[in-house]
Amino acid sequence: MPLIKNGVEVEDTWTFSEDVSNLPSSGCITVPLAQLTDYADTLLSRNQQIGVRLSPADDPHTLQPYLDRISLIEIDFPKYTDGRGYSQAQLLRRRLGYTGELRAVGHVLRDQILYMNRSGFDAYQTARADLANVVQALKEYSAFYQPAADGHSSVFSRRHTKA
Repeated sequence: MPLIKNGVEVEDTWTFSEDVSNLPSSGCITVPLAQLTDYADTLLSRNQQIGVRLSPADDPHTLQPYLDRISLIEIDFPKYTDGRGYSQAQLLRRRLGYTGELRAVGHVLRDQILYMNRSGFDAYQTARADLANVVQALKEYSAFYQPAADGHSSVFSRRHTKA
């Protein structure tokens, strides 16, 4: 699946592994949250970067002790109708202060990209939208009424600042 980050298609150098016993000997890996919490010492002592994949039912607060040592957090969207990943992204960016790469994986549709970006995602792994569509989706709107994790000021806060 193509990986789109910062408006360009990039090579995905990360490998997802369901089980710590099957880890590749080198390279950057992501593991499920349960594997990270069960084997944190082993995983975090590797010389390679480590990442974690959250499922919709996972609590992002569980990552709090590891956030400064995790380079990538993937949030899985198993169905396009499951919006819990947006809340997870907001929690990670706005409340927990995560600054590393936040990647949407799974059932990622073009129509959701802008909202994912507003929630704090900065990378998208999607087979359902090409680069041109993702870039277009990110530029569809230039002003927003709601505050979000993307760093843009809301229309209300800009009006208040001018007054």
